[in-house]
Amino acid sequence: MPHPPTPDQAFPPAQRDAVYRAIFERRDMRHFAGGTVAPELMRRLLTAAHHAPSVGFMQPWRFLRVASPALRRGLHALVEQERVQTARALGEREEAFMRLKVEGLIDAAEVWVVALADGRERHVFGRRTLPQMDLASTACAIQNLWLAARAEGLGVGWVSLFDPVAVACLLGMPDGAEPIALLCIGPVHGFYEEPMLQQQRWASRCALDDVLFEDAWGQPLDPRDSMGGVDRAVRTRLRPAGARSAPDGGSAG
Repeated sequence: MPHPPTPDQAFPPAQRDAVYRAIFERRDMRHFAGGTVAPELMRRLLTAAHHAPSVGFMQPWRFLRVASPALRRGLHALVEQERVQTARALGEREEAFMRLKVEGLIDAAEVWVVALADGRERHVFGRRTLPQMDLASTACAIQNLWLAARAEGLGVGWVSLFDPVAVACLLGMPDGAEPIALLCIGPVHGFYEEPMLQQQRWASRCALDDVLFEDAWGQPLDPRDSMGGVDRAVRTRLRPAGARSAPDGGSAG
């Protein structure tokens, strides 16, 4: 029979709640307030990212700061090109998509490009049958940075509307390196009360129970092990005083 964690293994309640609060209040931000990010604070965020788990300890992530205004404008132009192409591919939702704000590249205090490193194919441990684990590991690094930024009061927006070949060329990346994210980082006027795509009625998060199976695909959990209501209870307990309760639905933002 499994044993619960011992008191010295679990965080104290306030520290534990802070972790969950950062998770639930993280937002994919698109509106930034300019300003700056102190170098020591940016270093803390990057250190958090660099301590993410990685399959085979390959550490496939690379972070490139875009300090040049001209390069920022170049990235913005590439994103705008892809935004138009994505809108066209959406068919009847084209006009609705074009009304969405999808990036903050010009307004954010910092812009960092996250890329998969060149030469990562030599890492076989954990990737022989699942080569995409380099991408999964780098996504974990981005999430670490994102949660740390939320705890520090900074917004982060992950922009993925771009041609990776064009971005790699613009930034002089070597063959084999692959950009996967343009991260807009910096002060914001306020965090969205709920994910922006939910606010805009673009998408909604499915119920947790719809993605939980047991023993076979599509077979729901044993009702005797039901965890229904636990996520709502946690979110209610961690909600800051005076904040309104957000619906369970939401986008990945």
